[in-house]
Amino acid sequence: MLTQDTLTDCRFCAEVSKAAAEDPIGTARNVDCWLVMELAQPWTEKMFQEDPRITPLIELFKQLFMKYGVLMSPVLVVPERDYSQPGQTRIMYFERPQDQFAQFEKQEFVVPESETTPLAVAIMKNIIGQPNDLARFQPYRQDTAHVRDIMVCTHGNVDVACARFGFPIYKTLKDKYAAQSDGTLRVWRCSHFGGHKFAPTLIDLPTGQYWGHLEPDVLDALVHRQGEVKQLRSHYRGWSGLGKFEQIAERDIWMEQGWDWLSCHKSGKTLNKGLKGIKRYLYPMLKWVPLKRAQVLLEQWTNDATWAEVRVDFRDPIQGISGTYQARIEGCGEVMTAAKSPKQGEEMQLAAVSQYRVSHLERKG
Repeated sequence: MLTQDTLTDCRFCAEVSKAAAEDPIGTARNVDCWLVMELAQPWTEKMFQEDPRITPLIELFKQLFMKYGVLMSPVLVVPERDYSQPGQTRIMYFERPQDQFAQFEKQEFVVPESETTPLAVAIMKNIIGQPNDLARFQPYRQDTAHVRDIMVCTHGNVDVACARFGFPIYKTLKDKYAAQSDGTLRVWRCSHFGGHKFAPTLIDLPTGQYWGHLEPDVLDALVHRQGEVKQLRSHYRGWSGLGKFEQIAERDIWMEQGWDWLSCHKSGKTLNKGLKGIKRYLYPMLKWVPLKRAQVLLEQWTNDATWAEVRVDFRDPIQGISGTYQARIEGCGEVMTAAKSPKQGEEMQLAAVSQYRVSHLERKG
């Protein structure tokens, strides 16, 4: 429980969140694709505004969502001596399959530095069906479908908590786990992807799970996917293939089914939400608007629901079974937490954040 004494001892938003026992579930970005690019630090605000390698991509990135409703998550990674090549740039593209899925489909390229922006532009144009020259980059494709990429946020220019807590976890993952993986696991320092109050936080690709408030003693379970799943419950931010309330239900299903659940092909749908005021009346009508961008904005606008009813469909390709879970998610109070760490001379700013639990979970089929 967060008290004035513990708050006085907290210098970072992640410490406040942890002291408040804030549940990280439901905070993974629900995305269609990831664009991951090697780029040396520092990653400053000025770089994003002026770097000629980056500025053409930012405008395209905005168009992807505003015009086409495509949710892309761009991530920068620091070139690593063990994986990277001088004068070359690695770009990884992870795309959501059309139907139920367990992991994103991956394409990886290593190109001369001069081709970095042209390749990224070609990938983004290809997503929306615009004319592009992606075909000419096929000779640069890498055979890394078997490689797992863990990306730890260490982006201190966005929030110092990520540098303070992210780097030690990155170092442990790289030195203890990646080094013994025979090349099947790579660990990267990456740019901000949301949720610095859950630092140390990471994304596990190609499967797309988000993790937060990590401690060294849970890394064995996270990396090897074995042992008691309940030890990771309070560290699971959610799966990026689902929306907020679906993620909350999916965690309880995982707790029930164990590690095999993460290999199941899944999809989710939010059926109804408990809303107040005008949202209560507009939500049922606006759900029928046949524009993906409108639906994304609608879900974000109504994320303050007091309850939600969701459905998670699954198919187990190993056992050959399929079925549906239906769940009701209900609010269970609030915690006072901090969204970001204060800068020098500032005070920690606290805000109330709703917490949720699964009140009913039923399997059908």
